[in-house]
Amino acid sequence: MPYKLLFVCLGNICRSPAAENIMNHLIQQEGLSGQIVCDSAGTSSYHIGSPPDRRMMIAAGDRGIPMQGQARQFSPHDFKEFDLILAMDRENYANICSLDPTGKFKGKTRLMCDFCTEHSLREVPDPYYGGAQGFTHVIDLLMDACNGLLNHVKQELATKTDGLR
Repeated sequence: MPYKLLFVCLGNICRSPAAENIMNHLIQQEGLSGQIVCDSAGTSSYHIGSPPDRRMMIAAGDRGIPMQGQARQFSPHDFKEFDLILAMDRENYANICSLDPTGKFKGKTRLMCDFCTEHSLREVPDPYYGGAQGFTHVIDLLMDACNGLLNHVKQELATKTDGLR
């Protein structure tokens, strides 16, 4: 069974689809397609069905990362479906946790920047109301976080494999 990752931001058109597509790009480069599966969602219903923001598509495209997907809203069912849920900022994290009042799935929810190795920011800033440099900065931050996350997931997969022997 593949390891399933869910990236979550507010509207699911900028940060979380960028993280999803960057991660898919890294997974493909590592030859791990099928072993790790990614999706993204938003805590709000603002953009359901919309493609990723054009400005984020340009910033990711400048790095050779194609952006695809369409926005959907996070649902409590996602707690059961995914191994790890990655919130882009503390507000997203709080909104996700509010859908888990008993705290049963608290261990599955983390902040994306927990996996950064080069950047010291603790949250992925929302670039929506800023200029192009904000989108480029988010891509840089997510490249760092996704590389750290991929190393974490590879360790998790190795642990699971060792446990099956």
